[in-house]
Formats: sequence, C-alpha cells, structure tokens
Amino acid sequence: MEPPPAAAPPAPSSSFLRRHAVAIGFLLPATIMLGVWIVYPTIYTIWRSFFGRNGGFVGIDNYKAIFTTHILVKAIENTAIWILVAPALVTAIGLVFAVLTERIRWAVAFKTVVFMPMAISLFATGVIWHVMYIKDPSQGAVNAGIGAVRSWFEAPGVLQSANPSTPTLTGSPQSGFVLRKPLAAGGTAELGLTAIPPDEVPAAAKQAVTPRSKEGAITGVVWRDFSPGGGTPGKVENGELGLPGVTVDLFDSSGKQVQTTTAADDGTFTFADVKGSGLRAGVDSSTFAAPYGGVSWLGPKLITPAIIISYIWVWAGFAMVVIGAGLAAISREVLEAARTDGATEWQVFRRITVPMLAPVLSVVFITMLINVLKVFDVIISIAPGSTQSDAAVIAVQMWRQSFGGSNNFGLGSAIAVFLFVLVVPVLLLNVRRFRREV
Repeated sequence: MEPPPAAAPPAPSSSFLRRHAVAIGFLLPATIMLGVWIVYPTIYTIWRSFFGRNGGFVGIDNYKAIFTTHILVKAIENTAIWILVAPALVTAIGLVFAVLTERIRWAVAFKTVVFMPMAISLFATGVIWHVMYIKDPSQGAVNAGIGAVRSWFEAPGVLQSANPSTPTLTGSPQSGFVLRKPLAAGGTAELGLTAIPPDEVPAAAKQAVTPRSKEGAITGVVWRDFSPGGGTPGKVENGELGLPGVTVDLFDSSGKQVQTTTAADDGTFTFADVKGSGLRAGVDSSTFAAPYGGVSWLGPKLITPAIIISYIWVWAGFAMVVIGAGLAAISREVLEAARTDGATEWQVFRRITVPMLAPVLSVVFITMLINVLKVFDVIISIAPGSTQSDAAVIAVQMWRQSFGGSNNFGLGSAIAVFLFVLVVPVLLLNVRRFRREV
C-alpha cells in the first residue's frame, strides 16, 4: 500500500505592508496631499466657524449672522437667483445652438465663435463686460447698440435746452414754446431763442434770415438770438445763426395742431395753404428731446442680471459642445422614422431629441449648478465697488468677510461651511447619476 502524498509546505507568511507595498507607494503621496490641502482645511474651517473675530468662542452666532445680516441675506438671495436662472439658460441656449448648428454649412465657424469665450478667464471676461456695460453710449458698447436701434424709432432733439429771448414767446423746453401773438395768412413768426451754448448749435447752421410775408402762408424764422457784442432781443441781426432741424408747429385758435414743419439751415420755415386767423406758431418740445443716456447696467437694480448675461456668454459654448457630442450619438434612423410617420420638426425635437439627450442635459445642468454656487471672479471684476454688495453671492461674501477688509475669519469660515452644505446635495446627485450610468 502506497503512502499518502506529502502535503505541500505552507506558504511563507508575508506582512500586509509587503503585499500592498506597490499600492501604498502610489496612494501615499495622493493621500498626504488630500489630507494637507482638503481634509485638514475642511476640519479647521468648521472649527474656526465657532469663534469670533478676535478668536473667542461664540458658538453658533456666526451662523445666525448669515441669516440676520442684511448684506449676507442679500447674497443668499442673489445666489438663489443664480441657481434658478443661469444653469437653465446655459443648458437651453447650448441645446438650441447644438441643434441649429447641425443644419448650417458654416457650423464649424459658428461653434468656434461661440466657444471662443471659454479660452479666456472669467476675470478677463468680467473686465471686458464691465467696459461694455458703461452707461455712457460713447464708451459702453451695449448702450451704444441700444442707442443705435433706438434712434431708428425716436431721434434725439437738435437742442438740449433753450429759453425765449423775449416775452413774446412763452413756454418751456418740456412743453415747447408758443408765440403769444396770433397770426393769420400772410403773417410772419419770429421765434428767438437764447441760452444755447455755441457748441450745441447744429453744425449746418447759417446766418439767420428775417422772414418775408407770403400770401396764403405763414412764414417765420427760429434762430439763436444772441450777438457777442450785444444787440436787440427779438430782432434778427448779423452774426446770429438760424437753428436748422428745429420742429415748428402751427396751432389753431383752440390749441389744436394743424401743421408741422422743420426749420431750414438759416432757420426759416413756411406753413403753406393757411386759412383763417387766430393761429399761433411755436417750437415743438421734441426739439429738446434728450439724447439717449444709456441704461445703468452697473447700477444696483440691473447688476445681477448683467453679470448673469456675461456668464452665459462664456458658458454657452461649453454647453453647445457637450450637447452637440451627445446629439451626434443619437441614431438618425430613429429621427427619420419619426419624420416618416408624420411628426413635425418641433415634435421630433420635443418628444425624441430632448428625451434621448436627457443624460447629457443633466450633465451640463449639474455642472453649471455646481459652478454657479462658487461663482466669484466674474462678479468681482464686473461690479463696481458701489454695487458689489448688491451683486455679491455667498462665495463673494465669504471672501469679503475674511480677506476684504473685515478680517472676520470666524464669519467667513461659517459662510464657507454654509456654502459647502449647499454644494453637498448637488455632489451626491452627481455621484448617484454616475453610478446609475455605470
């Protein structure tokens, strides 16, 4: 009978450290860095949030201040506006751009232009848009564009302001000036104005001319009734210029406007086919319509929407590229089948394209959601000092309380913890989405 085979000798024991030495060697530097730059600052920030400006323990007073201090409550409100508006608009505009670029020949050029703002920092973007938002239309590009469009529908007046040179003319720039003396056919109207600076006289102005009567008409002149060496008020004299472009009205005895005309370069005007008497001539108030002064984009009321617009300008290209990649992966057979079944383009877009792009749209939306919670540099660079409190969000107030002059690191730490608490649910939602996709 053969003896049983000898058992294999036991494997030599090895320590955990020896068996996982390679893995530990790779993970140790990263672990140290995570501990130094993330774990320790997080723990210390939470700890510091319970202490005051001078280092004394204050409990949860810093957290109470977040919801009771006016500027901090305003920052929370602005953050809520950002969360509700910016991610949705960026995603929607990116979706529209991605769908439209599939149907144009110059899609590459369009995508390049839209994506180009991503190549510059948000701080540089803020500087650009700060200049564009300047209220003066001669400096701010946005108001210059609005003014150009507005001029198509409402032209500014040729004069900024004026006063009557004699008591025979009554009124004001806001209501217009009317000649006291009634007129009849064949009469003349002399409308002298003063208090007009030389640089505000229209460039086309020529020597004013005394009007001559004309049968069946009312003639007149509107001029700058001022002579450098003195002169007689109400009388057209040498060196006094007509006011071209001035709108002149003719009213009947009841005050109803019956005719309107415009003064020539020498200030003369004519109302033809005039009948009856008791008529009055006057300068229309539109002559003094103020030029477009611009919208106060950097003011307290519009500063937050203005910054959101600049933010969308930057990130719309990112959303377009990501959504465009997802759109390219959609089977064209499905879309063609829907069109064959009689679906309109809008139905194909709403019921097929958007549902199939839902995972990609959620990626863009959640990314933008996280991004707007920590938006900082674009606000600092666009909002002037006078309206930074009106535009500030939580991240900006965290910096201002800690490093912006207040040096209240306890309150700044509490704001940082509050911001972290806001970001955590979004991060968990993102992790859940990743697990579902895997």
